[in-house]
Amino acid sequence: MTTLQHTTGSMPSSSIDLFADTALDDPYPLYEVLRRIGPAVWLERHDAWFVGRYGDVKAALSRPEIFSSENGIALTTEANRQFLNGTVLAAGGMRHVQLRRPLSQQLASRAVKSLIRETRSRAEHLATEYISRRGTFDAVELATEFVAGQVVHLLGLPDSTRPELVASAAATFDMFGPDNARYRDATPLAAAMMTFLSSEVSRATVRPGSWMADLYRAADDGDIGEDDVVPLMSAYTTAGMDTTIHGITAALHHLADHLRYFKELRAGRIDAAAVFEEAIRLDAPVQGFGRRVTRDTRIGDTRIRKGEQVWLSFGSSGRDPRRWGSFADTFRPGRTGGDLHLALGHGPHACAGRHLALAQAASLLEALAHYGTRLEPAGNPVRARNNILHGWETLPLTITPDRRRTSRPPSSTGT
Repeated sequence: MTTLQHTTGSMPSSSIDLFADTALDDPYPLYEVLRRIGPAVWLERHDAWFVGRYGDVKAALSRPEIFSSENGIALTTEANRQFLNGTVLAAGGMRHVQLRRPLSQQLASRAVKSLIRETRSRAEHLATEYISRRGTFDAVELATEFVAGQVVHLLGLPDSTRPELVASAAATFDMFGPDNARYRDATPLAAAMMTFLSSEVSRATVRPGSWMADLYRAADDGDIGEDDVVPLMSAYTTAGMDTTIHGITAALHHLADHLRYFKELRAGRIDAAAVFEEAIRLDAPVQGFGRRVTRDTRIGDTRIRKGEQVWLSFGSSGRDPRRWGSFADTFRPGRTGGDLHLALGHGPHACAGRHLALAQAASLLEALAHYGTRLEPAGNPVRARNNILHGWETLPLTITPDRRRTSRPPSSTGT
């Protein structure tokens, strides 16, 4: 599976296909192989350097002037030039600052704190509904209903857009991978979603005072272009939904497999945010993104030439024993420095919605632990195969209700 060879000098390389079905189902043994080969390993099938050690991934994310997102996020030229060109994710320098600024205050820690009461209320109602009426439930369905509902509301989008957004969001992430079957299937879906949003969303249809209204105001003020509004909305919608949904389901998967930690969460001995942080360290919802090298540089002893592409693996960095020790593959919420993972990025391109994601995840995990006494697997989960996202298509769980608490559910529905 793995080869070392010479190409214009000694160059560590591998024939591993990180986007094959088996690799997407369980990429971690392959990451371990690649980390052992070296700090940067040429992926023969993808014409890019794999970077998977924690320190090297973090250093690259900290130096966008060398490891640029412009024309480098995706593994295909078509996606970089036609689909991602000019978007906030692929922008660099002042252009990136310009595109992030209109919603920076809304996503800041202080603003998210003002949403905590509303977020917790909604989490409690969904938790009591799923526990009292169902007992056995699909964690993906629960997380999707919770996260997507709030994101669509905050953006101020018509509620009628939610099913289309949920159905199409994953296709956007497939676009970041190589030119494989998933990429080719996703291309028309991603294009259709942009067409759908352009036709359904306008100044007249978004809720006054919402994030989308703020984006249109920024366009009116000349802070961004009119043609930036819908791509920005698409970026915040897809990133704000899928990453948090997969992060929450990862946390529930690990809690169901480790009843001890669910009991400790219920008793208040561990923090729900720490559970979420540890879950996404182990199973990064976004497994990696590309970067384009702007000048000759080195990663360790390996020379990377100007114009070459690197694949920064968030999924691998979260399991690197150089950073996380001999228990790097073990679920241990509350570990020292557990929030220093790179699952939500680092540096200028760090996830803008981190505070919101943590608030949503903590609220739902706390609600489930409050109203349920035991959380256990309830069947065989099914992986959702995606070029970039790592998560579940279905994750059946059983939760035992605390009858003293579920018999008297919260009285306020929230938004």
